[in-house]
Amino acid sequence: MFIAPAAVLFLTFALLPIIIAVTLSFQETTALGGGDWVGLDNYATMTQDRLLMTALTNTLVFTVGTVPTSMGIGLALAVALNRNLPGRSILRAAFFVPMVAAGVVVGVVMSWIFHGDYGVVNNVLAALGVDRAPWLTSPQLAMFTLIAVVVWTRIGFCMVIYLGALQSVPTELQEAATVDGASAWTRFRSITWPLLGPTTWILLILNVVFSIQAFDVIYVMTGGGPGFSTTVLIQYIFRSAFADARMGYAAALGLLLVAILLVFTVLRQRAARRAEEIA
Repeated sequence: MFIAPAAVLFLTFALLPIIIAVTLSFQETTALGGGDWVGLDNYATMTQDRLLMTALTNTLVFTVGTVPTSMGIGLALAVALNRNLPGRSILRAAFFVPMVAAGVVVGVVMSWIFHGDYGVVNNVLAALGVDRAPWLTSPQLAMFTLIAVVVWTRIGFCMVIYLGALQSVPTELQEAATVDGASAWTRFRSITWPLLGPTTWILLILNVVFSIQAFDVIYVMTGGGPGFSTTVLIQYIFRSAFADARMGYAAALGLLLVAILLVFTVLRQRAARRAEEIA
């Protein structure tokens, strides 16, 4: 009786949608209702879909561009703010604020900032005598712009996680290394970085999952364009379902996304267990 409310919520909003998605993936339908059963045709179509390959490639580029950059900057900020600096708490909060902002809000504001005609960035470039850039309308610059925006929103999260890990590093090891004459870089490379290994691994998996699931900022800023230059997998699923009205094919694509996320979820759980064992 006590777990019944939670069980009903789980069945309604988690298990039931998965069952519906699996059922739709074997049908050719334009709605959530019944359709024509086509067996594995939707999955066979996926193997020949060039737009799917484009979406997977864009997802890989987006992930590679956002994950190591946000983690690297976050680590640098964590190391810098793990000291007794004036206004340290204010700086930590300032870097973390973009993480808690709604993705749609970030997308709208950044669309104004990077607008080709009246955006703040292009106005600054024009004042410096530099030509205006089509940040959101150029196939070459649109993905770069999205990566920069997402990195800006995510470095605060990486910074906070790394700060927690840095504060758990034993000060005795740092003091002993200092007495032995080790430089700051040597102490970081030989003591701090190895101890940050489990945290880095968990953070890597989380950031990869975040990047694969990124939708709102991309949808608001570029809508997957220009063309298909910023269409990632989850964007392509949305397009197939609600723009092309191919619900069955979109369900099959959704299950592909679930399979990819499941792999990283298993890796995340293993990394968490490993971190607990080391701790």
